[in-house]
Amino acid sequence: MSRGHEPPPRLLLLVLALLVAAGPSEAELVFGFYNATCPIAEGVVFAEMRAILQEDPTLAPSLLRMHYHDCFVQGCDGSVMLRSRRGAAERDATPNRSMRGFDAIERIKARLEMLCPLTVSCADIIAMAARDAVHLSEGPWYEVETGRRDGNVTVAEYAANDLAPPDSNIVDVKTFFSVKSLNSRDIAVLFGSHSIGTSHCAAFHKRLYNFTGDMDQDPSLDARYARRLRKLCPRTGGRGRTKVPIDPGSGFTFDLSYYRHVLATGGLFQSDGSLLHDAATRGYVQKMANASSPDEYYKDFAAAMVKMGRTDVLHGRQGEVRASCGVFVD
Repeated sequence: MSRGHEPPPRLLLLVLALLVAAGPSEAELVFGFYNATCPIAEGVVFAEMRAILQEDPTLAPSLLRMHYHDCFVQGCDGSVMLRSRRGAAERDATPNRSMRGFDAIERIKARLEMLCPLTVSCADIIAMAARDAVHLSEGPWYEVETGRRDGNVTVAEYAANDLAPPDSNIVDVKTFFSVKSLNSRDIAVLFGSHSIGTSHCAAFHKRLYNFTGDMDQDPSLDARYARRLRKLCPRTGGRGRTKVPIDPGSGFTFDLSYYRHVLATGGLFQSDGSLLHDAATRGYVQKMANASSPDEYYKDFAAAMVKMGRTDVLHGRQGEVRASCGVFVD
């Protein structure tokens, strides 16, 4: 190559200087981001999570759900923790009103602030807590990329618009996920998070009693399972109090039974059942429902969680690392 096609030496030096100055912390998320600045960070999060779940095991699915709800609304930036005196924050939106675990994240943050002040972001704590919630529910352990910074904007309407409601069909689900660069396989894998947790009747009441607006039931829902749900959730009364396991018989163990349940009954939510209405997602459900070991699923889940955790993150000099996660924005 002739020297006429080479960039000027001064320009090359400038580009190299910028790359060195940026470093991995400003360019991307990495595994072990806090190795130099707070090497005990992940150990502290895990120790606190173990204590929290020993006190209340039902928080595990909520803390897993929190990471998903954080990432899908403005990216994984911890904004789900922000508060509004006017009721205008993400946590005030309808999809988040039943969410629990905010105090748990604050507890972990307070502990880290004592040990490594203004170092570990709320967004990273949420991501690590989600991983630990899975592992402490007999699920896999996987490495979490860190280096996220926290956002300082929270808008309830964003949560209402960006989170797929439980009565979504497969077209809607794929639309919500594709906006976040997540494909059909990611959908099928991440829906396995429903292996742990419960739901209030209101989230699937329409599916039982007014599916098409004609006082009918979703015909894709298994009849025997539907009768059980109707007993637990009558047409009138009890809709706000009763909690139903999303994965009956294994509601707090992270395993493959969710896929067997969806394949056999159509699942609790319409969105669960919608996995059977697409060739790619149905194929994955069938494969996991018939798997003899969870190992392949655990590997897929780890990869999908890392991928989701990269959604629209703030890093480097973007955003902030604040001393408390749930500060008021107004």
